[in-house]
Amino acid sequence: MLTCKQASKLISRSLDRPLTWSEKCQLKLHLFICDPCTHFKQQLNMLQTILRRVRISIENDNTIKLPLVVKNRIMHMIEPNRS
Repeated sequence: MLTCKQASKLISRSLDRPLTWSEKCQLKLHLFICDPCTHFKQQLNMLQTILRRVRISIENDNTIKLPLVVKNRIMHMIEPNRS
């Protein structure tokens, strides 16, 4: 059984890479019984969604007058693994 510390690390990692089958199973079991970790996962998912919306807004906003290099650096900081 995962500890909350281990579960929170897996939750964070799941934002950067797909979890293995074993990691997914262990995390699901932990989340089933742990409300604080479930809440933490929901908060991280919400932050990820908000940052994605900010990125899209910045990319599509022609009123932002920044050099392309600066704009790209900001975008990379917001979502470094974007495609």
